[in-house]
Amino acid sequence: MNPDVLVVGAGPAGAIAALVLARQGVNVHLVDRDSFPRDKLCGDSLNPGAVALLGRHGLAQPVEARGLPIEGMWLTGPAGVGVAGTYPPGVLGRSLTRSDLDVMLVSAAERAGAVLEACVRATGSVTDGDSRRPRVTGVATASQSGRPLERHARVVIAADGRRSTVAIALGLTRSTRHPRRWALGAYYEGVEGLTRRGEMHVRSGRYLGVAPVPHGLANVCLVVPDARARVAMRAPAIAIEAALAADPALRERFRRARRVGDVRVLGPLAVDADAAGIPGLLLAGDAAGFVDPITGDGMRIAMRGAELAAAAAQRALEGSIDAHRELALERARELSTKLHVNRLLRAVVARSGAVVAASLIARVAPSMFEQLIAYAGDVGLTSSGPLAVSAATT
Repeated sequence: MNPDVLVVGAGPAGAIAALVLARQGVNVHLVDRDSFPRDKLCGDSLNPGAVALLGRHGLAQPVEARGLPIEGMWLTGPAGVGVAGTYPPGVLGRSLTRSDLDVMLVSAAERAGAVLEACVRATGSVTDGDSRRPRVTGVATASQSGRPLERHARVVIAADGRRSTVAIALGLTRSTRHPRRWALGAYYEGVEGLTRRGEMHVRSGRYLGVAPVPHGLANVCLVVPDARARVAMRAPAIAIEAALAADPALRERFRRARRVGDVRVLGPLAVDADAAGIPGLLLAGDAAGFVDPITGDGMRIAMRGAELAAAAAQRALEGSIDAHRELALERARELSTKLHVNRLLRAVVARSGAVVAASLIARVAPSMFEQLIAYAGDVGLTSSGPLAVSAATT
């Protein structure tokens, strides 16, 4: 029997959408190209807003049990200025590996009644109607053996990431032309000076994110523009080691550190979506658009988008023919300001002069960056007081 809802992609967005729908009694299936647990390039951080969202679904305890507490952010610029922001008392983010987070969320969805089919790759959509006004009725898939199969459902939710096969095939998403950036990520052990803060070190034309994660490791992510990425991808391990060795705020802290595992590469990063779906199809998570990991709020945006997509799917099942348009309006109302701010920051980082200017402003007006850290952490979505902030020269 065909499910009511077919969710493509069992990452955080897909798992949350499936969890919400399954708890409402909807017959929902999850398909994913991978098996779990899996490794995936990610910042491994949940900001306070993301933690609060998971708490609404009864997942606070496993997040707290598996993740390290994150008390704020440390932001530095090329002019040698650092701004440390501490979240209000009782407000914490969490860091945990994406592998652990995926398993936790998929398991919760399965316990709620969702059916997971792993190692199933989506190759396109199944539609009826004419090419100008198609309606999605299912997804074309292939198993590991390559066997093709059409899977039908009353509603499809595409949550298969920034390079969504379903969304791209229908012309709903595209990579941005500028700025185009790539991410290189790896785990390190023996990093000195780690605290209960996430770190973002913004430099001219690139930035480095550092986050403590369980088991005594640090997640390190280097984001570079397209031009540098062409060189970096030939030897990603050399590229990330060179960036750390050349950075005055990080070189001593990583002098005795050792990389654990391979360096993973992802890009181009930013994806723009022209719609939130079409009849029969709803977009969720990064498949609905992805800006940049610099602000650290991408996970909360993806999971909140999944909640909105689940609500829209329920309306579609009840007979709404405009569920995809309603989803677009809801996403715009809740997320458009956040995405505009993130795009502005993305543009700032792409210009060396703007980065230097922002770093100098931090020296004399740290309160501006206090507000930025609080906004990026979605502190306003938790019960909180004012953010504590201090500035220091690195």
